[in-house]
Amino acid sequence: MDEVSPERELEAFFGPRPPDPQPPEPLGIVVGGGLSEGLLVKLDRRTVIEGLAVGRYVVVRGQTGRRFFSMVTDVQLEALNPLIQKSPPDTSDPFINRVYAGTAVFGQLEISPMLVLDQDASEPRPVKTVPAHFTSVYPASEEEVALIFGEEEREGFFHIGEPLEMEGTHVALNLERFVERSAGVFGKTGTGKTFLTRMLLAGLIKEDVAVNLVFDMHNEYGWKGQTEARQEVKGLRQLFPGGEISVFTLDAASSRRRGSKVDAVVRIGYDQIEPEDVDSLSSLMALSDVQVGALYFLQRLLGPSWVARLLDEDDPLAELDAALERGTIHGGTLGAIQRKLGMFRRFEFLRAQVSEDPVRQILDHLDRGRNVVLEFGRYGNSLEAYILVANYITRRIHEHYVQRTEAALGTREGEPRPLVITIEEAHKFLDPAIAQHTIFGTIARELRKYNVTLFVVDQRPSGIDPEVMSQIGTRVTCLLDDETDIRAVFSGISGGASLREVLARLDTRQQALIMGHAVPMPVVVKTRTYGTPEFYAALGVDEEATPKEVLERNRSLLRGSAEDAAGI
Repeated sequence: MDEVSPERELEAFFGPRPPDPQPPEPLGIVVGGGLSEGLLVKLDRRTVIEGLAVGRYVVVRGQTGRRFFSMVTDVQLEALNPLIQKSPPDTSDPFINRVYAGTAVFGQLEISPMLVLDQDASEPRPVKTVPAHFTSVYPASEEEVALIFGEEEREGFFHIGEPLEMEGTHVALNLERFVERSAGVFGKTGTGKTFLTRMLLAGLIKEDVAVNLVFDMHNEYGWKGQTEARQEVKGLRQLFPGGEISVFTLDAASSRRRGSKVDAVVRIGYDQIEPEDVDSLSSLMALSDVQVGALYFLQRLLGPSWVARLLDEDDPLAELDAALERGTIHGGTLGAIQRKLGMFRRFEFLRAQVSEDPVRQILDHLDRGRNVVLEFGRYGNSLEAYILVANYITRRIHEHYVQRTEAALGTREGEPRPLVITIEEAHKFLDPAIAQHTIFGTIARELRKYNVTLFVVDQRPSGIDPEVMSQIGTRVTCLLDDETDIRAVFSGISGGASLREVLARLDTRQQALIMGHAVPMPVVVKTRTYGTPEFYAALGVDEEATPKEVLERNRSLLRGSAEDAAGI
């Protein structure tokens, strides 16, 4: 009787063994190039060139077991004989087509090596050499992408999107590194910056890596937002109904109309305003250096109520008579300051006196680990109001964080949680003329020294001071078409020249180039679609409003009616 092999016995019990997975077919081979200018890859005749896009990932598998993770930066058509371009063959004959394809004419890629993984290494390293001639180039696999960027299941990582031409493969952003330095979302109007920012904020809140303060200029982050098709999507409060989000407002009536549940209404007293707060508006108010200097003199002379007194037409300002006579302040300068401060009368959130300190209220929520969204209501259309309030609150919160961090030196006890401050129209705060003197420029240059970083959102990165821009650690860039903006985004980025073509080829929607501190190498992603049932489910939120959300909204409306009746 014939002896049965163990393999046959296993096959008889479990069924036939599945075939071994076939290795992927190579896209082509390396035929030239260098470390600085990138590598040239001659495509295999079987590779369909139309299936390769700028920004796609490929892997060069070297002869020593190294894998070079690279990005496609250009796709080209080449011919062995230049005369073919002037006198192309008759392509109506399929046989002629097959003869020419891959030999006389062929496709070619330019790829930029970004990272290398040695056979015995556990983590990728920067590229310092190049693979040899005729080394095979393969499409990057899902496992290799996860090896580079990390898996979304790991704590502190958040799925941001999919690499180009790799549907189903997730790119995870390291959010702990994201908040270690200031970050930015850039792109021309209409590219989806707001949705991308809201999604990143949702990731920060979900992973609980930092507490957030969002200056919501257009009321799109708190309770709900809208797509360009006027469809409503959930805001952060609806995404996280468990008390993680607190909503403050400058315009209670606007918040009630939108059904937004508000935790507090922000009111700022004239006696709380300091010259530094007005200094941040100097460019918008056309205040000269002499007039800015006079603000500090007026505060010293008139006391804490200096703004209210300057705006009071019935106040004789007797203290100024002697100063005017001595020439300490010019009458024309005083008149100009009073006229320009008159714009404050338009802002109803400014009062002669207030009973609550708005900064203390916000800090109470932040210290409890609650993320704060400050809605501007109708004042979001006023850049002066936005800059005044954002600078007023941020300057005082920064002072609080400096004091607490320095008090905790050596012990780490009582050190505040990392804080991320989100501002829109960032170039208005970080313009080269004022960035050196504003609190936002200071925070950007401190690199989280006091546990505070910025998250800037802007369509004109060229308007941001270059020194501040160099401190933006992670840059998430949608499509830009202005040359100066493109140069600004790539300033200080290694290998930026090879990525310019990648940025120029992005789609107008739902594509972004991510580079910098939070990613080990630049990556072009098709971003997740915000507002879909899948996105809500990933955050643990049902698409339909929960009873708790409905109850919160009803309470907000009832409280709003009570406030109206009380004349608030």
